[in-house]
Parts: sequence; structure tokens; C-alpha cells
Amino acid sequence: MAKTAVVILNYNGVDYLRLFLPTVVKYSQEADVIVADNGSTDASLDYLRENHPDLRLIAFEKNYGFTGGYNRAIEQIDHTYCVLLNSDIEVTPGWIHPIINFMDHDTQISACQPKIKAFHDKQYFEYAGAAGGFIDSLSYPYCRGRIFDTLEKDMGQYDQNLEIFWATGAAMFVRTEDYKKLGGLDEDFFAHMEEIDLCWRMQLSGKQIYCIPESVVYHVGGGTLAKSNARKTYYNFRNNLSMLFKNEGILDLIWKLPLRMGLDWLSAIKFWKDNSAEHFWAVLKAHRDFIMRLPYNINKRKSITRLPGVSTRIKRQGFLPYLYFVKKIRHFSEF
Repeated sequence: MAKTAVVILNYNGVDYLRLFLPTVVKYSQEADVIVADNGSTDASLDYLRENHPDLRLIAFEKNYGFTGGYNRAIEQIDHTYCVLLNSDIEVTPGWIHPIINFMDHDTQISACQPKIKAFHDKQYFEYAGAAGGFIDSLSYPYCRGRIFDTLEKDMGQYDQNLEIFWATGAAMFVRTEDYKKLGGLDEDFFAHMEEIDLCWRMQLSGKQIYCIPESVVYHVGGGTLAKSNARKTYYNFRNNLSMLFKNEGILDLIWKLPLRMGLDWLSAIKFWKDNSAEHFWAVLKAHRDFIMRLPYNINKRKSITRLPGVSTRIKRQGFLPYLYFVKKIRHFSEF
């Protein structure tokens, strides 16, 4: 058995499998490539059985979402490392070795990501991860190479290995033992923000997250839900509040949670003014469901391992909306 398992979670993505799976197999010879199918109703299973009969296939009877699908798949895997790889990713030669070699030398590193670039414009970073993820003081996520919707052109400016706050779920290398020990991805999230929540919990337990830009992949993006989809807005707002509630220190949570919820209302009003009624209601539904699930999140918060004196290893500072919309900062290097 190889040390590393590349796990592709698929749901009705036969076109992506046809386009990208052969390259994943070609450039992942040092790993076992595994496809976990989330109850697809398209031709995915037929394609895999006919064209890749040598690959391990884990087939679920229904769609468990990104979180549930990966948790159930990784539970069946005993490799030292797992790579959570989206089906819409094009990998490059030698993409696995730099990261596994880096993690082999330090067991405190629980997760890593490669440099994520845009498949449709390969000069630019891609939204979901770029050169490593961070969050600001109020838990708004951003990336080295992507702030809100502004993407930077990759000119080698972020080619240094760097400790980050979160690694993208599009191509996330995890130490399997740590993943299982921490309970994996929060299945109540279903999709969106779940990798940030996991990385936050990793750090609270004393572990570290890195971006290794020597490894490069290209991401199509928007394969699960497009940005224009109100369901994506719902998940982003609901899950961000859940993540903040579960992981933030209690003294900070007291003032940060109501402030964040107030800022969400401002976003909802802006959606309404922009004639985006679906997104307006998505924010309200996200708040309703967050409040209804508070008892569950209280129990989750209590169960999270927090080493004495450890809040997060990565310093969080600044207020991203102010930096972006008022100070007009568009590049990570300007922080």
C-alpha cells in the first residue's frame, strides 16, 4: 500500500472525471487514487468501471455532501496521508512529492495545500485557496493571492512555503490520523467553510497548516455551487457563523458574534437593494438555522480540544471589509 491516498469525491461529475482523472492517475504514481462516489445518477459509475477498473471505487447510496462523503471515505482508508482532491482539478507532474516530503519532516503539520491556479486562465490564482488561506479578526476568509473577488496574477510573488490559517478543500493534504482524531469535517456544514473549520480545530490542538507552492494544481471552480446560487450564499453565511461560534475564544466571541451578525444584516440589505431577493432571504434563513442549531454547536464547542494557552498559531488582525472597501487594498502583499 502506498503512503498517500488521493481521494476524489464525485457527484454527477462524469465530464470532470473524463477530463481530469487520466492526468491524476498519470501524475500520482506514488499514491493510490481512490474515487468516492456520492450517489451519482449520471454515467459516472459506468465510466469508472469501464475506463478505470483498476482504481478503488467507494460507492455511496446517496449524496452525503462534501463533508459526509469525505468523512465516510476516509474512515475506510488507512494511508498515512489523504489528499482531498476535487474532481475539477488538473494536477501537474510532481505535485505530490514536495508536500508529502515536507509533512514527513514534521509531525506537527496536520494539513497542507499546493498553489491553486485558475484552470481557465492559468496566469492567475484561483478563488478557492490561491497560495494559502487566512481569516481576519472577524473570521472573514481570504487568501494569499485572492481578497474577496479580486484575484492576483501569479508572478512568483508567493512562491515561499508559508504557515497559513486554512488549506483549501479543493486540494487538501491531511495527516489521516489527525483527521480522524479530530472527527473530520463537520457534517452539519454539508459544503463551504468546512475546511476552514477543520483547520481551526487542528490549530487549537497545537498543529500547523502550510502552503507549499512548489506543488501546483489548476482548479475549474464553481463545480458544486456557482457564486450566483443563493444556496451557496446560505451555506457561506450559516457556516461562517457556526465556525466562529465553535472555535473562537469565549471572551472574543461575546462581542464578535453579535457584530458579525449585524454585518450580515447589512449584507442582506445590500442584496435587497441590488434586486437579489433570493440572496437576501438566504442570509435570513442562514441566521434562522444558525440560531436553531445553537444547542448542537454548544456541544460541539465543548468537545473541541484546546491546548492550554493556545487560541490559534496564526495571528489574526485587521478587518477585511475595511481594508478592502475603504483602504482599497487588493493584494495580500499590501497587508
